[in-house]
Amino acid sequence: MSSNNKKFILNQILWLGISLGISFAISMILPFPTSLVAIIGVFILLNIFMRRIMMKRTGVGGGSGRGLFGYGGGGGASVSDSPLKYYCMSCGTQHTKAACPTGGSKMKRVGS
Repeated sequence: MSSNNKKFILNQILWLGISLGISFAISMILPFPTSLVAIIGVFILLNIFMRRIMMKRTGVGGGSGRGLFGYGGGGGASVSDSPLKYYCMSCGTQHTKAACPTGGSKMKRVGS
């Protein structure tokens, strides 16, 4: 098992332990119907927090003024700022049209 896989598994176990600990503490403090709602709310907030941390680590998001998943909005260049390049599957010609201007094929692949 690689070190990245070990880090990932340990990170998931850590967050699982944190969420179970918080859930157990809430269930001991609050009565049943209220504790269930609070546990679900804490679970959702922890997931949002975890995703935000992971997005900052991968460099996808985290900047202010960015849209969903870190794309769009303000805050510097993002993936959506660079135009996509389409290549014809038949002849390999780069184009931006629905059909290839050379061969007329509508089959295309996206390149960088």
